[in-house]
Amino acid sequence: MRKALVIVDYQVDFVSGALGFAGAELLEPTIIEKINKYHAENGDVFFTLDTHGENYLDTAEGRKLPVPHCIKGTEGHKLYGKVAECVRENDTIIEKPSFGSLELAEKLRKAGYDEVEFCGLVTDICVVSNVILAKAALPESRIVVDSRAVASFDGEKHNAALEVMKSVQADVI
Repeated sequence: MRKALVIVDYQVDFVSGALGFAGAELLEPTIIEKINKYHAENGDVFFTLDTHGENYLDTAEGRKLPVPHCIKGTEGHKLYGKVAECVRENDTIIEKPSFGSLELAEKLRKAGYDEVEFCGLVTDICVVSNVILAKAALPESRIVVDSRAVASFDGEKHNAALEVMKSVQADVI
């Protein structure tokens, strides 16, 4: 069985930086445990990085969310804490300019994974976007979201996103 783990946007700016929120840092041990497990079992590990340029405020997203964040080359763009130390040479890092990554979905599709597990930030924005793209790319594969390893600054939206992911047949555990 081919399995992959996707860590969505567990970056400094979403944990302790420009868009950081209380509780995001609490995911770190669980995410590290998952990365170590996948590495030990020779599973594939993907990291997505929300990635913007200096012109962020002039973009469609920047006009609706006027908080510069995850600017490439800044501290806020980096993976947070000890998660950054878990990256191995064979892991895949995808810089994405938007919420969902078509590049990630295509890589998952081409590899033909039987199961893809998601964790990271933010549940109701980038996590749900990438879960839906993964399910579209791999309609017969098991898509898993560990509710202990995702979070949002808004509890109601977090719960609503988990329900949406269930409704598109992702297994929320």
